[in-house]
Amino acid sequence: MPDLVEALRRADKWLDRYETQGRAVGEANTKAGLIEPILEGLGWDIQNPDEVHREYRRRPVDNPVDYALLLLRNPRLLVEAKGIGERLDDPKWANQTIAYATAAGVEWVVLTNGAEWRIYNSHATVPLEQKLFQVVRLRDDVDHAAVVLQLLSKDNMSENRIEELWKAYFVDQQVHEVLRDLFSGGEPAKELVAAVRHRTADHLTLKDIRTSLTRVRAMFEFPTVKDPTLVRAAPLGGSPRAPGTRPGSSPTRQRFHRLTAEEQKLTVRDLLAKGFLAPHATLDGTIGGEVVRATVRADGWIDLAGASYRTLSGAGGAAKEYVAGRSLSPSERSTDGWAFWRTSDAQGLVVTLKELRRRASEEQ
Repeated sequence: MPDLVEALRRADKWLDRYETQGRAVGEANTKAGLIEPILEGLGWDIQNPDEVHREYRRRPVDNPVDYALLLLRNPRLLVEAKGIGERLDDPKWANQTIAYATAAGVEWVVLTNGAEWRIYNSHATVPLEQKLFQVVRLRDDVDHAAVVLQLLSKDNMSENRIEELWKAYFVDQQVHEVLRDLFSGGEPAKELVAAVRHRTADHLTLKDIRTSLTRVRAMFEFPTVKDPTLVRAAPLGGSPRAPGTRPGSSPTRQRFHRLTAEEQKLTVRDLLAKGFLAPHATLDGTIGGEVVRATVRADGWIDLAGASYRTLSGAGGAAKEYVAGRSLSPSERSTDGWAFWRTSDAQGLVVTLKELRRRASEEQ
C-alpha cells in the first residue's frame, strides 16, 4: 500500500493549496491532479485502455462514465468524477451512475470529487442510501482513506475482497437495525423483556425489567474496514441525526471550509451534551496501519491504555507513543486529536470527531 499512501499524501497537499488559495479547479484538473494518481496508486495502469477506459460507454448512444476499470477487458468498477468542491450528496449523481452500472452489469461504483470518495454497490436490492458502502474524505484522515480505498485496488478487485466485506457489512446493518429497535424507544420490546426474565429464572418482575431496560444505553460493535479488522462502535438509539442528513452524507456544508470560531469553542463535553457523542463511545485512531482504541468518559476525558487524558490531542499523542513504544519529542507527539480520532455516527458510518464537531456547530 505504500504507493497509495504516497499518492494520497500528495493529493492532501494539493487540496491544502486549493483550500488556502481558493482557486477554481475544474473537473479535468481534478481528474489529472487527484483522481488518476490515486487510481495509479491502487495499481491500475492508467495508460492501458484495456485496464482503465476513459469516457466509457456500454453502447455508442449512452452517456459516458468517466472511468471504467477493467479486468480481462470486462468492467469491474465504474468511477464518476466531479470537480473539486462539488457536492456529492445530491442523489441525482449517485442515481445516474448506479442506473448506468446496473444496466451495464457492473456491481461497484465510485463517485468522487478527488477529496471525497463514495463507494456504492449498484446490485444491492435496497434503497439508494443503503447502497452506499463506504465514504472517505482525504482531509479527515489520509491513513484511514488508504485502508478503505485499498479495497478498490486491482489486486483486491481481482480477488473480489470487497464483495466479502460487503456481505458482512450488509448483514451487520440489518442486525444493527433490529438491535436498535429492541433497545431504543420508550417501551422495551416485549420479547426482550421476556428473554431477560427467562434468563433471570423469574427472580425479577416484568415491571422491574421494563424499568431497567428504559435506563440502559446499549452499544454493540460490528467489524468494518481496517485491514480488514478495524472495529466500529455503533451506539444504538444514541446520537440523533444532524439536520438535513441522510445515511452516508454530511449535513449541508460538505465541501472544504475553514474552522469557524463556533467550532473552536466546542469541546468533547459539548458533543456529549448535544447527543452527537455517547458516553463510553469507542474511539479509533490509526497509526501506520495499527489501530489504537480509546473510550470517551461521561465527563469528556479520554481513557486510553489505563490512563486518562483531558484532550483529544493529548490522547492522540499518547497513542503515538504507545505504538512507538518509546517517548516522543514534542513535534513527533503533536496530534490534531479532532482529526485523528474516529467513531461511528448515528447511521453507523465511521467519521472523525472533527466531522461531529462541525455538525454540532451547525445545529447551534
